[in-house]
Amino acid sequence: MTLAGAAPAAAEDGYDLWMRYRPIEASALPQYAPRLSYILAGKSSPTLLSAETELRRGIAGMVGRAPPTVTQAEDGGVVIGTPQSSAIVAQLGLPLRAAGTEGYCIRSMTVGGRRIIVIAANSDVGVLYGVFALLRHIQTRQPIERLDLQGRPAMQRRMLNHWDNLDRTVERGYAGSSLWDWHRLPGWKDPRYTDYARANASIGINGTVLTNVNANAQLLTAPYLEKVAALADIFRPWGIKVYLTARFSAPIEIGNLKTADPVDPGVQQYWKAKAEEIYRRIPDFGGFVVKANSEGQPGPQDYQRTHAEGANMLADAVAPHGGVVMWRAFVYNAVAGEDRAKQAYADFRPLDGKFRKNVMLQVKNGPIDFQPREPFHPLFGQMPDTPLVMEAQITKEYLGFATHLAFLAPLWEEVLDARPTGQASGKTIAASLAESGGLAGVANIGTDRNWSGSHFDQANWYALGRLAWDPTLSSPAIAQEWTRMTWGPERAIVDPVVAMMLPSRQAVVDYMTPFGLHHLMASDHHYGPGPWVDDLERADWNPVYYHRADVGGIGFDRTASGSNAVAQYSPRVARSLADPKTVPEDLLLWFHRVPWDFRTKSGRPLWDELLGRYDRGVATVVESRRSWSALEGRIDPERHAQVGAFLAIQESEARWWRDASIAYWLSIAKRPLPPGVSPPPHDVSWYKARRDQFVPGI
Repeated sequence: MTLAGAAPAAAEDGYDLWMRYRPIEASALPQYAPRLSYILAGKSSPTLLSAETELRRGIAGMVGRAPPTVTQAEDGGVVIGTPQSSAIVAQLGLPLRAAGTEGYCIRSMTVGGRRIIVIAANSDVGVLYGVFALLRHIQTRQPIERLDLQGRPAMQRRMLNHWDNLDRTVERGYAGSSLWDWHRLPGWKDPRYTDYARANASIGINGTVLTNVNANAQLLTAPYLEKVAALADIFRPWGIKVYLTARFSAPIEIGNLKTADPVDPGVQQYWKAKAEEIYRRIPDFGGFVVKANSEGQPGPQDYQRTHAEGANMLADAVAPHGGVVMWRAFVYNAVAGEDRAKQAYADFRPLDGKFRKNVMLQVKNGPIDFQPREPFHPLFGQMPDTPLVMEAQITKEYLGFATHLAFLAPLWEEVLDARPTGQASGKTIAASLAESGGLAGVANIGTDRNWSGSHFDQANWYALGRLAWDPTLSSPAIAQEWTRMTWGPERAIVDPVVAMMLPSRQAVVDYMTPFGLHHLMASDHHYGPGPWVDDLERADWNPVYYHRADVGGIGFDRTASGSNAVAQYSPRVARSLADPKTVPEDLLLWFHRVPWDFRTKSGRPLWDELLGRYDRGVATVVESRRSWSALEGRIDPERHAQVGAFLAIQESEARWWRDASIAYWLSIAKRPLPPGVSPPPHDVSWYKARRDQFVPGI
């Protein structure tokens, strides 16, 4: 059916992402078209040419005709450039000092009686970012008569981490195969690589790590470096540097050495020679990302060396070329039996100040592993002499894969806005990252036509880039922006879609892991509920290790009477977390073991409130399905149908989570169901018997 008065929506497949550049409505066109009649670009470069090409593409799509390139300013056009590339920009005296090396200034001006829009920057890539900012401004239907926009990135490194393998499988990938067709590179350069770079540049991402942190040393051999160089050539005009994951044992596996000990002179020389080889092929190579001594990966501790000794050895190899090493803090091999949430801090806090200046510690947003909700990682605010990069997961390993709607900006916003000192005057995590670190997102991109497996998962890629550029942006603002560009600028679309997005992550928390429960997923693939799992090799791989439920209560005691993980936070934060009356209720069971009749803030016992959260999560998904169904006719049929199907899958799986979890808690707590909570259709043994195979992303 088509809504009365609404034009039929044309079919789309999601490939264009938020860069759809669809025609401006006839009623709004007069305020845009007269000011977008030509482009004056001045001297060119590969990046400025990319900027000009994108601007022409965007204007042609939205206004209906491609603006010509002219050599002299006329009335009603767009002038782009730097003071070095454009004589007009050089003469205008714009406040470019504030733009820094990557920022931009966009102004509506009258010069010599001619009305123009100027996009100016100190660098070519700043002009590129300014072009995308203007196109975003127009796509979201903001006025352009009196433009005065300035932007500069808050964080120096704004990155995607691809967990892609050389065989084109993707660890924790739910959007098809790896984008990188290694077999056909470098001979075949898929045009999609350019569109990937365009999309990243449009949101300010300036670095990409091509391969899995569980690294394959073959990537560092000459044939693969030639393939990497081909990708780097494609990405360079879009302001994107290439980084690679380095397998610590590469000197043994591909270098014919007998050791990978970081203090061995032969090993040090191997890495220096390897760095020189890489930089000969890729002069702007960004550096290495390293996972070491975690989950069986090789590392310096294999030789009784510290993480600092391992990282510094690699840092010395890339330092002469301007490269960096991002050393991941995701480790949990440190002490057998120790609370896994404590192990990264225990390993790395004593090493603060011992890393080279070009080493950054890459720290996950929370202390366990990308759970639907976690406290911020205790290393934030506790490593004053070591630059940190926050690692977030765009791909939703623990939040429903690609079929569940879960807008992650609120999750990241919680962490970025946190103040590790607990003081209102203290720096936020975002401010600390802006000083010397950055933000890296584990990518959700694959060969699916819509890039991310589902149309709504595109919003998480978008949000990661926008928050890395400006962490003061709010989740509602990002959702509004993305929705206007992706689905349409009309309020009849924007308001209900944003209303679906903003509570969606909390809904996943509610029907999966309410009140700070965590790591309750089924083994290996992490698909579906498994709170009963207790037979895995390591204690901290088992969900029962984390919830510790019995007839008396539930939760992990991380106070002084338990693992004392709270002591890793600053004293003010630790005091708040250690008290069940002051800990954020959404983290209650993360830090505390409490009886089932513990009185929650609602006044109800924990048992009643916990089970009620499961129902609340399911109800949110049901409401989203209802809202989406009402948009039929306003959204193009192809995308509307797929989202509708995915929401149906989400509702089914949310009910599965709800029913299986409640069945299990009933078997443990031996308590009656609270009023208003319906019993699950089956007992817990039925849910335990389910076995899922061939789940993607393992």
